[in-house]
Amino acid sequence: MEKLEILKNLNLHKRGKVRDIYEFDGDIIIVATDRISAFDYVLPDNIPDKGKILTQLSLFWFNFLEDIIENHLIDTTSNKYSDAVRELGDDFEYRSMLAKKTEVIPFECVARGYIEGSGWKDYKKTGSICGIKLPPGLKRGDKLPETIFTPATKAETGHDINIDFDHMADKVGKESAELLKDTTLKLYKRAAEFALEKGIIIADTKFEFGYYNDDIILIDEVLTPDSSRFWPRELYKPGEQQVSFDKQFVRDYLEKIKWDKKPPIPGLPDDIIEKTRQKYIEAYKKITGKIPSFAKNL
Repeated sequence: MEKLEILKNLNLHKRGKVRDIYEFDGDIIIVATDRISAFDYVLPDNIPDKGKILTQLSLFWFNFLEDIIENHLIDTTSNKYSDAVRELGDDFEYRSMLAKKTEVIPFECVARGYIEGSGWKDYKKTGSICGIKLPPGLKRGDKLPETIFTPATKAETGHDINIDFDHMADKVGKESAELLKDTTLKLYKRAAEFALEKGIIIADTKFEFGYYNDDIILIDEVLTPDSSRFWPRELYKPGEQQVSFDKQFVRDYLEKIKWDKKPPIPGLPDDIIEKTRQKYIEAYKKITGKIPSFAKNL
């Protein structure tokens, strides 16, 4: 990723855990790096090709879901910004997109079709998730009776915090909150049904939205292994932790070595890096039906 230093001539708008965002001619260029984070820390080792897979998978979903809501994508190969990054070549094009600059709505819009993660922890304590009462006796990994909307705060540092719908409505207004909820559930339903046919259960996912010309549009990444829980359908077993295509594999390794989730941040062995890379590639192949030509050394 050293070549991305060429972008130092552009104004760095924001550097996230995984993405670098540059201002460009009133819009933004989003670059997905190969960095990987876990437990709120960016790990010292990269996952090769990860940024390309995240970008290309997001592009697939943006196109697949564009009839539900407008998204922020302008282009990935437009001459409008190619001169600024031409020296970076194909590697850059696969991991970047030119997008509309929006006023980001500061909430994660989460759809849960299955019970896992923080939702499972909340349910064990209270029988509810984000104030939504659920039937008793659910097991870890169970499919929920119906998909639920569970927003969370967008934390710049530390953990996102689950909140209830009314809290979000107080901040963004009831009408906008209802639109965000309805759109999130529609996006999840469409994607989950499609992915299931391809052999992947989307257990849950988060969407982000922003205001653009007073309209709410879909932004950021969409339905990737970083923003979703992807489970192989054929290995699904309710009542236990699921085999996963997402970065849960890295989290499991860090739990296994009993890292205390404080600096110093441990590195990843070569086999964990390669197995994680393969999981990202396999998710891309299953969903898109294509072999990722942009990934090296397949």
